[in-house]
Amino acid sequence: MVERMVTIRTEAGLHARPAALFVQAAAKYSSRLSVLKDGREANAKSILEVLALGAGRGSVVTLKAEGPDEDAAMERLVSILSGDI
Repeated sequence: MVERMVTIRTEAGLHARPAALFVQAAAKYSSRLSVLKDGREANAKSILEVLALGAGRGSVVTLKAEGPDEDAAMERLVSILSGDI
């Protein structure tokens, strides 16, 4: 399992379009992926759970990945949240 804290740098935070891109990217991996914010955990492959976190720009979240492609998944999801896409 890999875990990493990330500061959200996308303009809109993890809302609307960035959340959709994030969830679509997460769905491409077979690993179990989750996002944690303020003690709440969301399945990174569920748009409703991700949006419910209310993670805006500047929020610090923890990404967790566990599975055969966890490293690739982590790299991609971190790049999305960091605004590097």
